[in-house]
Amino acid sequence: MSDLLLSEDRDRVRTLTLNRPDQLNAFNQALYVALAEALRAADEDPEVAVVLLTGTGRAFSAGTDLVEMKETATGAGEDSGDGSSHGFIGLLDSLVAFSKPLVVAVNGLGLGIGATLLGYADLVFASTAARFKTPFTTLGVAPEAASSFLFPRLIGRQNAAWMLMSGEWVGAEEAQQMGLVWRVTEPDELLAVAWRHAATLAARPISSLVAVKETMTAPLRAGIEAARELENAKFAELLGGPANIEALVAFAEGREPDFTRLPPGA
Repeated sequence: MSDLLLSEDRDRVRTLTLNRPDQLNAFNQALYVALAEALRAADEDPEVAVVLLTGTGRAFSAGTDLVEMKETATGAGEDSGDGSSHGFIGLLDSLVAFSKPLVVAVNGLGLGIGATLLGYADLVFASTAARFKTPFTTLGVAPEAASSFLFPRLIGRQNAAWMLMSGEWVGAEEAQQMGLVWRVTEPDELLAVAWRHAATLAARPISSLVAVKETMTAPLRAGIEAARELENAKFAELLGGPANIEALVAFAEGREPDFTRLPPGA
């Protein structure tokens, strides 16, 4: 297992920990690939019943590494045609296909994919320090990870509209009220509480857990696929456009983007 992603097995629960704390566990291509491969390996391992996913440091994940994104902003969405986004695609494919319970313990900030991957979780626990943000409009791009399909079903249309359109922060308690989070705990209790629930599931027959999850998720797969296709098209249309360039330049310069100076309609 890569140092970017830590792994520990106990009582049929595999804990995977995002481990780029200095970068707030932002996903570069290597971390996308590492987590995708780890999910596939856990799915295929007959000794693993449940995966528990969390992060090190003060963030769960700050989303896609914007420094790397700026370097590869060549006008495409999930797949730029040169393979640079393969890791992102692979992670989404692994999340869609993952057949066992996925428990997520959000220890801190969850931005972008750090929030949208919760649409694929079966149980989400959050620290009181957790905050969530889907910064698509503040980056001048479109949603990702089928969040435009999964979030309205998970948290309701208006909550989803606010999260996906505003790019504003949502705290742990508000996220619980919405239905994005199942339980909120104090920071020092988070992993113990999440692991205890994961272990409860892991004590059940794996075959039955897989059957329950399949009956819950199979009806969603066509919608997820259609949403990803549309999101990719819109992302490709916007990535590298005036709003996205302004957002990335502003990030690099350490300032807030100013979208009021963009061409009309941009």
